[in-house]
This record gives sequence, structure tokens and C-alpha cells, in this order.
Amino acid sequence: MGRYNVKMGIIGGSGLDDPANQIMKSRSKVKREDAKNEFGLPTSDLYQGTISGVDVVLLSRHGVGHKIGPSEVNYRANMEALRVLGCTHVLASTACGSLVETIDRGQLVVPDSFLDRTVKRAGTFYDGTSKKYAGVCHLPMEPAFDPKTSQVLVRAAKELGLSIKNGGTVVTIEGPRFSSKAESNALRLWGGHLVNMTTCPEVFLAKEAGLLYAAVAMATDYDCWRDCDEKVHAADVIAIFKQNVSKVTDLLIKAIELVGEENWEQDIDDLKTLVATSNVSAKD
Repeated sequence: MGRYNVKMGIIGGSGLDDPANQIMKSRSKVKREDAKNEFGLPTSDLYQGTISGVDVVLLSRHGVGHKIGPSEVNYRANMEALRVLGCTHVLASTACGSLVETIDRGQLVVPDSFLDRTVKRAGTFYDGTSKKYAGVCHLPMEPAFDPKTSQVLVRAAKELGLSIKNGGTVVTIEGPRFSSKAESNALRLWGGHLVNMTTCPEVFLAKEAGLLYAAVAMATDYDCWRDCDEKVHAADVIAIFKQNVSKVTDLLIKAIELVGEENWEQDIDDLKTLVATSNVSAKD
């Protein structure tokens, strides 16, 4: 037994609105009211259980039934709830539009960088409102996603025989509307491979909270840049994701198993040290 009890947080996105029912059969529920923290209420109840001997906590990003829009998700409360419950890692699923020809509908991608185009969201814990997150933290975002956890997702997919692309830049737009054609083409020119509405600020809040974060993205459409294709529509996004949801759930379950086989002490320590040394405010 190491110094840390590895515990996995799972954030289910569009099409995986009730991840507990799809991933864990035996579980206990923590009501969202009981998981309230200094940043407010998480977006759903949290379910605790085990998968392959690994402790797991699951929540739904948009609430069961997808009732919370991307700009209204309380990302800080979600991440803090996972941290308070003892999570060391977070795996997130996200439905995305493809911005390149080489990523087809249904393709799984493990992103390694992001472009943040959001404007309304609280993007840091270190805003002067929290005693836990006191000071000013200038946290490096390269690597944006935890490399070792991301590689676990890639390895899990390969062991399951699933097609997966390792690496890619996901652009997060504010939403809830989709991009115009001009915007979609601009995101392509900037080097975006995928576009979604939720990776930011989730990815950098996880890092601030000291959680090893990785994501599995599924391409559900080609946004609207492709002249020869139908334009993105919300109903089609959900339909494509649900047609392929078994791939995502199988991947998450296998990844949790593989996470449990690794030693994460150095990775957790390194992230904690990075966060501490990135806080430039004078210590008492």
C-alpha cells in the first residue's frame, strides 16, 4: 500500500448523462446537496463504488437528463467535490465536432492540448474567495492533460481493439450555440482538431486541484466547415454518441483497471509540487 489511495473520478458528458447506471452496478450515492462545497453545488449526485478493485466516484456533467447547459455547469464545484471525496485522478468523456478530415464520426481521440474560447466561466480556484486556494497561482498548462493518464486511455483502447487517436487539440467554445461556418474554419486555421463546449475550464481546474486529468473525446459530427456534409445538429450529436456509447464505457472501465495496476505516487507528488511552486503569493 502506497501513501496514496488511488481513486478515480469519472465525469460523464453528453450521451453519458447517467454514468453510474452504465458503468457501475453496485454503488452508494452522495446527494449533491451533501457534496456542496465553498464553490456551490455539483451538477449531479455522486456515486461511489469500485471497478476492478479501484475506488470510483461518478458524476454527470450536465445532470441526469442533460438539464444544465455548458456555460451553467458549476465546474469548480464538480472538481472540488471529487477532490474532497479523495479522488486522485479524473477521466472525462466529451462529445466533439471534428475539425479535420482524418477524424471521422465515432472516432475516439485522447486530446493533449486545448484552445480556450470561453468567456463567461470561472476559470480558477485562486480568485481570492477561498481559504483552501489562497494566493495567485500561475499554473503551467503544458502538458495540459496528464500524459501518463492519457497514455493509459490509449493503452486501454488498444487492448480492447478500439480505434483511437493519440493526441489532438480540442477547442472549447462558449456555446450553447454551435459555430458559424466562418468560426469553424477559423478554428481549423488555428490548429484545432476537435471542438466542444466543456473541456475548459475543467482541464485546468483539475490541475489546480491536484488531480491527474485525462479525457476521451468522441467525434460526433463535422461541425459546419465541410461543404459536402450535413451541418451539426444537437439531436444528431446525441444520437451518434449513444450509438457508440458502449465503446466509451468499455474504454473507461478498462482504463480504470489499468490505472489500478500502476504506481502513481511520484506523479501525484509532482503535480502537488507544481501547484505549490506556481503560487507566487508570499506565504505566511
